Amino acid sequence: MKKHNGMRPQDIAVLLKVITLDEQVWQSKDLAASLSISASEVSESLRRSAYAGLFQKHNKRVSRLALFDFLVYGLRYVFPQQPGALTQGIPTAHSASPLKAMMSDGGINYVWPMAKGPVRGQSIEPLYPGAAIAAQEDPKLYELLTLVDALRVGRARERELAQKEIKKRILYAAEHQS
Repeated sequence: MKKHNGMRPQDIAVLLKVITLDEQVWQSKDLAASLSISASEVSESLRRSAYAGLFQKHNKRVSRLALFDFLVYGLRYVFPQQPGALTQGIPTAHSASPLKAMMSDGGINYVWPMAKGPVRGQSIEPLYPGAAIAAQEDPKLYELLTLVDALRVGRARERELAQKEIKKRILYAAEHQS
């Protein structure tokens, strides 16, 4: 068995992508193509996630409660992010749906840097380099990734709202599938 050297940021994206697929049958190569990473990276990611108790290899399911707990209580410490310089990009965190509709302060936008992005704001590095591309192809994944960013960089109110939205999408969605 390979040594476990900790989680990597793309591991979160892989797990979130599996959640967006609901009960669809998938293969690592499908995840790789949709996330703009290699199939070997997906395999290694799932191995690390299984070791950490976030993924069940035997039935190819995410351990949703464990993932939720990790996102809410550990993510901002393991994969911290500080807003950077102003740039063009794709909205994230509280600047994107679903949190944008809940926020009334109209503060500065947070964006994933992208030269042809529709919004100007403070740069937030996405969890992994291909996140913006993958998010543009999958609206459900985009919402989850922006909520995760709100947990990483948001103030208390934004983190609380993100936590509620993530709970709806990760925990409650699983209850309604059964």
